Amino acid sequence: MIAALLTGLCDDAALFPPGDAPMPAAVVAHAGYRSGDVSPLVGPFVVPVGRLGELAEQRPAAIDLSVTFPAGPAELIAGLDAARAIDGVRVAAVEIASGAELSASDFAAAVTAAADALDGVDVYVEIPRGERRPGYLAVVAENGWRAKFRTGGVVAEAYPDEAELAAAVHRVVASGVPFKATAGLHHAVRNTDPVTGFEQHGFVNLLVATADALAGATPAALVDVLGERDGATLAARLNDLDDDTVRAVRGAFRSYGTCSIAEPVADLTDLGLLELDAELVANSEGQSS
Repeated sequence: MIAALLTGLCDDAALFPPGDAPMPAAVVAHAGYRSGDVSPLVGPFVVPVGRLGELAEQRPAAIDLSVTFPAGPAELIAGLDAARAIDGVRVAAVEIASGAELSASDFAAAVTAAADALDGVDVYVEIPRGERRPGYLAVVAENGWRAKFRTGGVVAEAYPDEAELAAAVHRVVASGVPFKATAGLHHAVRNTDPVTGFEQHGFVNLLVATADALAGATPAALVDVLGERDGATLAARLNDLDDDTVRAVRGAFRSYGTCSIAEPVADLTDLGLLELDAELVANSEGQSS
């Protein structure tokens, strides 16, 4: 059984790098996850607004979507209309990038203008790095939206270090802004990728760091948690959380995007945090590719 701490933790981002699953295979695999034992772990199917036409061609059964808007909020209303025109689709969330030059106030005005279309939809704002970050975090808090942080990518520079990520987690937790993470969280525990050499954050580290931030830990203390490579230590920390803390942690850290459901299942099983047949999940993912 999947514990409350893990329910809905993994948004299905199979279409995105490095997985890059073809749309037909990704849709079939997602339907399998949602109907199988792993279902409680799996959140919405993440799809870029520009690929909604491909999704429509697959005639998916009932499916929850998180639609990404990588060019910013300009296409929000048209994109939501296109998604909702697909039979069986429910738009659960949108993930809106800031755009290269858009100020926080202009971004907020554009999203607010689409408020009617966004009714009942969770709004995630991809928080830019650098000098624009404080302004974007402020408008997210003011409007009751949610933050999205990139935690990796296909180049080393896309990975924030522990200090940058710790500061981000500390800030949103302190201000009561829920957040999700995306990219680079390929394993449960902090690791060095053996192929690329990239230093990769662990999603279990992020869960523990969120718990500590809620308890009042400083950013410096969160740096140590994000850098921890002992999976047993991290798993023990999560097993010690009481029910109220679990609810608070997941109220803050809503989910993360993963291009493979099999990878987190395998890691969580190895850590003793999940009781599922990881091999069956991996085989199912491979057969749909």
